[in-house]
Amino acid sequence: MRTEDWISAGTLEQLKSDGAKVIKGGIAVFAHEDGAAAVDNRCPHLGFPLHLGSLCDGILTCHWHHARFDVCSGGTLDPWADDALAHDVKIENGEVWVNADSRQTMSIEKLNQRLREGLEQNIGIVIAKAVVGLIEAGVSEDEIARIGILYGTSQSDGWGSGLTILAAMRNVLPKLDKQGRILALYHGLVHVARAGAGRAPRRLLGPLPSAGTSAERLADWYRSCVEVRDSQGAEKVLLTAIASGSSPDRLAEMMLVAVTDHFYLDGGHTFDFHNKAFETLEAIGPDAAQFILAALTPLMRNPSRSEEQHHWQSPVDLVAPLKRAFERLPRDNSPSQAAVLDSPFDEGAFVERLLGDKPLATIQLLSDALQGGIAPARLARLIALAAAERIARFHTQNDFGDWLAVLHTFTYAHAVHERLLRSQEPLLYRALFYGAIAIYHDRFLNVPRAPKPKQDEYKAGIAEAPTDDLLSLLDRRQQVEEAAGWVAAYLDSGRDHAPLLNTLGHCLLREDAEFHSFQMYEAAVAEYDHWRALEGTEALAGRAANTMLIACTRYLAAHAPTAREMPHTARIAWRLHRGERLFESE
Repeated sequence: MRTEDWISAGTLEQLKSDGAKVIKGGIAVFAHEDGAAAVDNRCPHLGFPLHLGSLCDGILTCHWHHARFDVCSGGTLDPWADDALAHDVKIENGEVWVNADSRQTMSIEKLNQRLREGLEQNIGIVIAKAVVGLIEAGVSEDEIARIGILYGTSQSDGWGSGLTILAAMRNVLPKLDKQGRILALYHGLVHVARAGAGRAPRRLLGPLPSAGTSAERLADWYRSCVEVRDSQGAEKVLLTAIASGSSPDRLAEMMLVAVTDHFYLDGGHTFDFHNKAFETLEAIGPDAAQFILAALTPLMRNPSRSEEQHHWQSPVDLVAPLKRAFERLPRDNSPSQAAVLDSPFDEGAFVERLLGDKPLATIQLLSDALQGGIAPARLARLIALAAAERIARFHTQNDFGDWLAVLHTFTYAHAVHERLLRSQEPLLYRALFYGAIAIYHDRFLNVPRAPKPKQDEYKAGIAEAPTDDLLSLLDRRQQVEEAAGWVAAYLDSGRDHAPLLNTLGHCLLREDAEFHSFQMYEAAVAEYDHWRALEGTEALAGRAANTMLIACTRYLAAHAPTAREMPHTARIAWRLHRGERLFESE
């Protein structure tokens, strides 16, 4: 080794007298038995100076959280702490020399292992440090998300809120800066870890023996299993369809037709979770199909079926009219030539009808639109807009918990829109009707309607205002209307929307946000993109895109601020990775 690779730590005699010292490069050197040992002075847990700890029988203990390390190897006895970086030591002529370079390096393989361990043991700081390290090492975000998805889908409860958050955050990564992307992945992975904590691993049942069963028959079997809430039979049929080579699109139609056989299952969550699973499958590849899709079958054990609920039957019976409308659905993918709308399709009027209080007329209008050849995905986009309008005009005098009612309808409508952009299966059109009726059921939450955003007080300086001003607004509670006014003024100013989308992401990610806030941001951003792509061709496009962001802003403002513990942990992990001194050592 070169002489310049070694740093003098003084005499061994003096080190024994002092017990420990810190030398150049932030290395802690300890008198140990008849010689010396050296480790990086920053505790790998949270950065506390290790030379202030105690060494006994070869175990170095950090006095902050009592993490313990083998002083010779740096290995930790506590899985939440990570290994300390150990340095080689030699003694020549009574003088202690320490190698400037540590023995270990944190390889990508080791970081992947630590991420899996953090997930399995539900340790947020370990997950945060692994995410930071992998991002800084240039590992793709999809590879990081894949580890979380495969872990989450291996747990006994199957697909739930944790996996949905991770899937949603993977979708919004292009809208975020580097810090935002780290936070998004960290939040998603931590929620996956929490959902899996204490759960036994989930073992797949396996497919049926190969007998050349047709895809059509497998689809019928799957629907029959779901009908009687036989989730195990549904899993075996699903795995058989995967083993027989069914494409992800064919599998999506098979599963979602079964989901829509009954009305608005579990308040829309069942359809929404299925959509997120298939979006994830698109992102990380079909080789993960059996793990991701089998995780959905537990959702079919006992979902609530809205046709059995009182408010879908009384005071207005909506069940029978919907079933009659379903009988009129197109039987193939081509529009009916016999039924033509009396006048050109008016998108604005359609949205107003959805927001009205005449559900039977809404059912008829939607049925006529499908019969007349209006694209189902177009109708789904308008239903999502109407659902977003409910949030944009949600009055804060409502019970706070009612934010969830309008949120559920919107995220369901968004999921239906995404699926119908990918599928032309007529039976999935039933999902449009469920969304329209859910919007009708939310009508009293807009009585009275919240006023339009008061943007005048922000217009004067909005052209130069930093987007961090929005973050400052959300440092205080009850800033729903103020934040909406600020965003409306920004949108009308002609400024680039990309910084606003990033800032809205940070409005979410700097909080200890709950499940529905993640859903809100992801769905709003996706629907915003769909409408922005139509500007210049659709009259509603500009207003609709703005509505998505105003609705998102109001929802996030209503749920902020929080304690912000999770993002604080992520910031500590990033600072540790960058070598910052979180605690002074002198």
